[in-house]
Amino acid sequence: THTMFKGFTFHDLTSEVNPILAHWQKEGFTFDGIYTGYLGSFEQIDLAKKIFEEFGTHALRIVDPCMADNGKLYTGFDIPFTKKMRDLCAIADIIVPNLTEASFLLDIPYQEKYDEDYIKHVLRQLTDLGCHTAIITGVTFEPGRIGAYAYEKDTDTYTTYFNKEEPQHFHGTGDIWASTFSGGLLQGLSLLQAMTLACDYVKESIHKTLEEENHNIYGVNFEQAMPFLITSLQKHKKEH
Repeated sequence: THTMFKGFTFHDLTSEVNPILAHWQKEGFTFDGIYTGYLGSFEQIDLAKKIFEEFGTHALRIVDPCMADNGKLYTGFDIPFTKKMRDLCAIADIIVPNLTEASFLLDIPYQEKYDEDYIKHVLRQLTDLGCHTAIITGVTFEPGRIGAYAYEKDTDTYTTYFNKEEPQHFHGTGDIWASTFSGGLLQGLSLLQAMTLACDYVKESIHKTLEEENHNIYGVNFEQAMPFLITSLQKHKKEH
């Protein structure tokens, strides 16, 4: 179970990563894409950098710098950790922080209130770290609307997608967004299509979750929204 349940267990597999990498190299494995999410230590960030360097030469490298939200770092993280995460973002192709994470990456104060010009400014600064594309998730300029705002440095272009904001916040939606977005790109979708797919899937997952009893305990019911995801992906691929 996750950490809301009493008596949960976990097992740290960090020590297994290097043997796994050695096995992959022996087998000659290659990857089309590499996506990193929650990393819990300096060592894990170093291992992620190693994977990018050894397996990411021809792979799309995506980093979701999961470490903060609502103006605060998650428990167990500190400023040195954010600087370490910045180094990983520098060698990524695409990074997908929320605004809190973007603020920590850039070492600037978090602003709860902002406008579109501010988001554009932050996005440009994020790409100056070294990545080609930066996307800030959870952006909202008006009540009831939320989405993602992207900037591609190589073409100096912005891309946005917004939909209706749901009335309740759930942990894990950022992971679902980044995973769906990454999968969409690797399925050949454009940046806008992948952003749209991810935003719409998160929205549908929340709908399904709110229909369930005890939804505050068991997390986002993304499994029930998978038929929607498959149908949406097929539609986007036909349009591409």
